[in-house]
Amino acid sequence: MKLIQSLYASKAIWIGFFILEKNIKNKNHILGGEYKLASEAILKQKEEEVKALAEKLKTANLVLLTDYRGITVEDVTSLRNTLRGTNSEYKVIKNNIVKRALNANGEAGLDSVLEGPTAVVIADEYVEPLKAIYNFSKDNDFYKIKGGIVEGKVMSVEELITLAKLPSRQELLGMLAGALLGNISKLAVALDQVKLQKEQA
Repeated sequence: MKLIQSLYASKAIWIGFFILEKNIKNKNHILGGEYKLASEAILKQKEEEVKALAEKLKTANLVLLTDYRGITVEDVTSLRNTLRGTNSEYKVIKNNIVKRALNANGEAGLDSVLEGPTAVVIADEYVEPLKAIYNFSKDNDFYKIKGGIVEGKVMSVEELITLAKLPSRQELLGMLAGALLGNISKLAVALDQVKLQKEQA
């Protein structure tokens, strides 16, 4: 009788182990499925992010890559406010996302500068935003321009700085207005001289 009870007990133990093992496998299968679904969702989200960024970069007249290490939150806030006045967008984006977006547009000329933290400036007009970034970099030694694209052309740091030093549209208009006023003044003086000569004749 004890032998029979022992056999039944052993059988019950083996059945228990079998059920437990099956439950663990089922649980792992479910967890594996959830992990796979989560990974696919993350991958899809990144692909959509790359696609959206690629569209922005493609239509922008200015794409500027900068290194923002060493600046404070207050500095970034101030820079964002300045750029907002130039209708520019300033975003910190992971290098691999920027690289994939640029490559999607057939542009690999900036791959070598995509190292370290990167903030991207995107704008429809390039003169004012470029000047704002250049002036900010002069006041903040750690803030660096890495490279960029102006109207579809990849430019080095030196080329971008040269562009940034050119007079802005408003400055050119001011210079033109000054020149016109100067010429008008000269013309007025000349006319007065002619009138005076006629009166004396």
